[in-house]
Amino acid sequence: MIRELETQGVVSKTHSPFNSPIWPVRKPDREWRLTVDYRAVNEVTPPLSAAVPDMLELQYELESKAAKWYATIDIANAFFSIPLAAECRPQFAFTWRGVQYTWNRLPQGWKHSPTICHGLIQAALEKGEAPEHLQYIDDIIVWGNTAGEVFEEGEKIIQILLKAGFAIKQSKVKGPAREIQFLGVKWQDGRRQIPTEVINKITAMSPPTSKKETQAFIGTIGFWRMHIPEYSQIVSPLYLVTLKKNDFH
Repeated sequence: MIRELETQGVVSKTHSPFNSPIWPVRKPDREWRLTVDYRAVNEVTPPLSAAVPDMLELQYELESKAAKWYATIDIANAFFSIPLAAECRPQFAFTWRGVQYTWNRLPQGWKHSPTICHGLIQAALEKGEAPEHLQYIDDIIVWGNTAGEVFEEGEKIIQILLKAGFAIKQSKVKGPAREIQFLGVKWQDGRRQIPTEVINKITAMSPPTSKKETQAFIGTIGFWRMHIPEYSQIVSPLYLVTLKKNDFH
């Protein structure tokens, strides 16, 4: 993994007084993603005024479109398409098998990487006069009333992104389709739904046997609270169980 990234120019060997521990993560496609534990760096990084959009607000906006057809575009390794300024690279050093490396491209794990990535993609799409779409960092969705309309809009956006230096994998482009997933939510006929695999995962969970397991269960279903009628009333007894003053029964 490191050698491949070095060959691609994404990382390079360095000597730096800074160093952060590595944290490899296996992706859904079974490939590995190299991330670094930048918590110490993040703690001393000044805040940015800009931010990525709120996921729930994007869902409301997409729902208001009442679309029949959708297509999604997920930019491949978007962070690695963005050069990191040379003067910033020493702070992001890490060590692999006794050799110190640093990033030449925007690193994953740094708290401002998503915001910077979102802003640069947004600027590229605005400059290219992209058709109507919604964007969350490197995930983009277009919609319309016909498959042909959606295909044309998606193709325009892909060409704008390619021209701006971003990479697009065919496997990362979905649709046009009447049913699609965006931001982890299933969309069909202009409405959002909980994906079947999520429902199956939740129903297959064993009842919690401790406060920690109860908190984990609440965290799992909490993302879907907007889809669950009377959610607050349903989970209220579970919240009470997790309070320090209460014993688990």
